[in-house]
Amino acid sequence: MITRLAFAGIPTSNQDRASAFWTDKVGFRIVTDRPLGDQRWIELGIAKSDTRIVLYTPEDHADRIGTFFNGSFICDDVEATWRQLTAKGVEFTVTPQKQPWGISATFIDPDGNQFVLSSS
Repeated sequence: MITRLAFAGIPTSNQDRASAFWTDKVGFRIVTDRPLGDQRWIELGIAKSDTRIVLYTPEDHADRIGTFFNGSFICDDVEATWRQLTAKGVEFTVTPQKQPWGISATFIDPDGNQFVLSSS
């Protein structure tokens, strides 16, 4: 049986720029960074989560760069996290909004990929 999700990929046009964004601004950590063909396989760790983020764009997937990430990053306090990330230069396209299920906001990375930040 399936027991967990190992990683989710974020397509990027520039792995160095993306890696700097996710580590310096968002606070993830590099777990793996090794050559893989013309790119590198870069895995990022998120706090205590077992699921990792991979900064790698498979061949023929460049059209996915700058799209919506179908998932949500969870935090304890969306408004506090929004303030912290905004202070570090992260651009939000939707500021924290109260929803029936909690609070959410939307931010973008340097490639224009969109991500939801929400409370559980």
